[in-house]
Amino acid sequence: MIRITPPIDNATIKQLHAGDKVLLSGTILTARDQAHIRLVKDQATDLDLKGAVIYYVGPTPARPGEIIGASGPTSSYRMDSLSVPLMERGVKMMIGKGNRSKAFRNAMIENNAVYMIATGGAGALLSSKIKSVRVIKYEDLGTEAVHALEVEDFPCFVAYDVHGKSIFKGDV
Repeated sequence: MIRITPPIDNATIKQLHAGDKVLLSGTILTARDQAHIRLVKDQATDLDLKGAVIYYVGPTPARPGEIIGASGPTSSYRMDSLSVPLMERGVKMMIGKGNRSKAFRNAMIENNAVYMIATGGAGALLSSKIKSVRVIKYEDLGTEAVHALEVEDFPCFVAYDVHGKSIFKGDV
């Protein structure tokens, strides 16, 4: 088990290998389709993405007494082309579920970033690892706004590393 605290640096990325189990603690950002579109268009954003971790999630509304609802990963392939400009602006780690395109994987290696997966269908378990949440950008998007999550021992696995390896069958 590898423990990591964002922001992520290049040395950390190079130490990660496909299949590694990781526990993240610290601040991670949420962003899905609409937030990605805005972040890509908004080059002048005051949001510093250097070393950032983006979790592809749209949390469900919190139940009374809870800080966040179920927070499971969404399918990541929808963000493939939108992720590249964000990696170019400093994003080092993305968390979602499912396979990614060859173009995404090439851009990930070129930008010294890594793709992680969190277990789909485990939104309640994953939300228990979130200690605080606040909207930091695009509040009008509701659950698809950019949130800052403070996480503790958030479990994920390295799916694609910068060494060209993958956990997905058929990927080279």
